[in-house]
Amino acid sequence: MGKNIDYMMELVNKYLSGKTPRYIFELDFQTEILDRYKKMVREDRHYAEYFYDMLSEDGMDAGDGLSDTEFKRLIRRQYNKLKRVADDGFW
Repeated sequence: MGKNIDYMMELVNKYLSGKTPRYIFELDFQTEILDRYKKMVREDRHYAEYFYDMLSEDGMDAGDGLSDTEFKRLIRRQYNKLKRVADDGFW
C-alpha cells in the first residue's frame, strides 16, 4: 500500500492484539489519521477513503458508548473488512 497506510493498519493491529489499551488507541488514532490522511490519499486514494470510512466513521465514531469488548469487536470487524479488500486486491 504505502508507508502511511501500513502505519495506520499496524496501529489498529496493535490495539486488536492487546498491545495498546483503548484510551491510547483512540487518542493515537485520531492524531495519526489527521496527520497522515492526505499522505494516505497520495499513496492510494480509494483505499485511504475506504480506510477512513471503515475505521474512522463506521469504527471510531460509531464506537462511542460501547463497552471495551463491544468496541474491540467493532474495530476488529472493520479492520477485517479492510484486510479482505487489501488481500483480494480490490483496487
